[in-house]
Amino acid sequence: MPLTMAKAGENLLIKKILGRDETKKFLETLGFVIGGFVTVVSENNGNVIVMVKNSRVAIDKSMANRIMV
Repeated sequence: MPLTMAKAGENLLIKKILGRDETKKFLETLGFVIGGFVTVVSENNGNVIVMVKNSRVAIDKSMANRIMV
């Protein structure tokens, strides 16, 4: 399921990242790597704030939809 469907407080395993190579590389620099864990902190209209590698990161709905957990 895409990250936008996750509930706040859930600790999830990243299974796949969709999109172009540039998008995948951008998300990787933020810490979103396959096999890594991500925790949803809050969600507002599909935009999410997550904890990834002990850092809070805000991503918009279109980016969050590319991260499969």
